[in-house]
Parts: sequence; C-alpha cells; structure tokens
Amino acid sequence: MSTNWPAWLPLRGDLQPLSPYGAPQIPADALLNTNENPYPPSEELIEAITKAVASVAGTLNRYPDRDATGLRSLLAIFINELSDTKFSAENIWAANGSNEVIQSIFLAFGKGAALGFTPSYSMHPIIAQITGTKWIHGKRNPDLTFNLPEAIQEVEKHEPTLTFITTPNNPTGDCIPLADIVSLAHVVARFNGLLVVDEAYAEFSQEKSAVTLIATLPNLVVIRTMSKAFAFAGARLGYLVANSHVKDAMMLVRLPYHLSALTQAAATVAINFRSQLLSNIARLVDSREIMSKKLKALGLDAIPSSANFILFTGFAPSAPQLWQELLDRGVLIRDVGLFGYLRVTIGTETENTAFISALTEALKSGEKK
Repeated sequence: MSTNWPAWLPLRGDLQPLSPYGAPQIPADALLNTNENPYPPSEELIEAITKAVASVAGTLNRYPDRDATGLRSLLAIFINELSDTKFSAENIWAANGSNEVIQSIFLAFGKGAALGFTPSYSMHPIIAQITGTKWIHGKRNPDLTFNLPEAIQEVEKHEPTLTFITTPNNPTGDCIPLADIVSLAHVVARFNGLLVVDEAYAEFSQEKSAVTLIATLPNLVVIRTMSKAFAFAGARLGYLVANSHVKDAMMLVRLPYHLSALTQAAATVAINFRSQLLSNIARLVDSREIMSKKLKALGLDAIPSSANFILFTGFAPSAPQLWQELLDRGVLIRDVGLFGYLRVTIGTETENTAFISALTEALKSGEKK
C-alpha cells in the first residue's frame, strides 16, 4: 500500500507514515501465522449456529440488543466457571473482537500516556497512536521475559494513565505471575491509572487468571477473546472483565449497536457449546510440547510457551529469508519483526508435521549454501 498520499487528502500527519496492520494472507498448505485454533466447528455446532442465525434473520430490520445483555450474562457465567468468581453482566463488556475492546479503552481513558513492555502485542501501540494517545515502550529482559522491578520504575517515571501487560505474552508465550500483577497494579493505582491485562491466550495456560484479582483491585481490567481457544476468530467477539464502573465507561464510547444480532446469536451458541469447543485445548497444549521438543532436536532455541504458539531462534539464515523458504515449501508462519526470531502457531498434526519437515529441509539447504 502506498504512503504517498495526495495533497488534497486531509489525513492526519501522524497517520501518513503508517501501513494497515495485518498478517500476510497468503495461500499455503499449512497456515500457522495468526495463532488461530486449527480445529473447525463440529457439524453439531454448525447446525446450532445456523438455527440461531435463522431465528433472528426475520428481525434484521430492527436494531439488535444495544447492550448485548444476554450475551454478557453468559460470558460472566463462563468466567465464573473458569475462575470461581462472582461476576455478572455488569462486569462484562463485549465488542467486535478484543481489538475494539482495546480501542474503546483508549477512547475512554487515553488522556495521559500509555505504557507497555515490548515485545508484546503490536496492536497496543498502534491503537494508541490511532487514538492520539502517547505510547511509551517499556522494556523486557534480554531473554524477553517480564521484568517487574523495571516495569515498576517505568510506571513511577512516566505515571501512565494506562499500563498494558499481556499474559501469556504475544509473541514470546511466557506468563506473568499473579503476584507480579498485584504488585504492578498497586503501583499503577498510586497514579490513578488502570492496569490492563490482555489474556487473549489465557485458556492455554496453567496460570490463574487475573480476573480473580478484580474484586480487590478495581483498577485492573482483563481483556479476553473468543478467537483463540474458542476457535471463533471469524465471528469477531472479544470482551473485558472489570469493575462495573469500567464497563459503564465503555458504554460512553461504544458505537451504537456495535454487535450485530447475527454476532450475538452465534456467540451465544458458542458459549453454550463451550465444553465441546474448549476440548481441543489439551490437544493443542500437547502438540505445543511435542513441537518444542522437535525444534530443540533441530538445534533451535524454542522459547517456553504457555500459549498456542512458539517463538524460536538459533537459525543461521535471516528471519525473513527462512520465512520465505518455509513459504516456498507451503508453510506460512509469522515474522514478528524480532531480529533472529520467528513464531509458529500450533496447528493440526498434519500442519505441524509439514512445518517440521519444511523447516528441516530449509535448514539443511542453508547449510549447503
């Protein structure tokens, strides 16, 4: 996409150098670049969604439930089952994917600086810039793990209104212990800030969710999604869990009727099928551990992951070069822009085998050059 904008177009100056966000959408035999759940919905679930959508199709001349109350109530039940909490719809706000949740947080609270610890989810700073919020790049350790003392120093130095952490972190896959989250939340609170915990991959982790801290830490906001573990990326449904006052603030900045009746109907069915949809988590975790061992057997360094992907390094070619060689062999993974690192999503057994085979060939080919 060209960034040579015409003079007559009154595009904001800070947006002119940007390119649209998005992983490459390239045909490949094994699509392992966007951390999707590789297992499609069952025939039973497809039939149930079809019936639910058909049931609301006759009312599409009317606006949907503006507050998505029924859906939010079900999401609260789901979170309560997972974490032994006592949330209601008043603690949940649902949106068009977790990215809309993030954007709405910036719209409501982005009056000061926002701080994150990179490398982490790349949309946090992008949405900050788009919404006109100053973004500060805090650092992680040289091995890419989270550094609590340094994070506290950054908060004390910059006094951000919004502080973002991601656990399990994307693209590294590591988790931040609850004790660290508690410590950081207390420091953030000293400056009347919110600590936003992005838990897009939480279901793949053994770590207890930060939602368990909200009752005693009202400045804590947890973001979740149905795109990953729920295998519902195409439906676009993200949500936050927070103190009810945070939810009320989201209502101020939301677009009217932002969740269609079709989305609400499909997501409601998916939540009711949660046991079936989440049954593949253990399968993917097992595949992740097998994949990690195979990467290490190839002489590579696989970063320990609690998500459905693995960041790896230790290869001789450049990351872009190895990425291209894998694509030439029918396997699409992700170059996340970290020097010497690539990230692979855990796919089906067939896709994982194809990746290891292509990687083995590419590494051997590099040795001969």
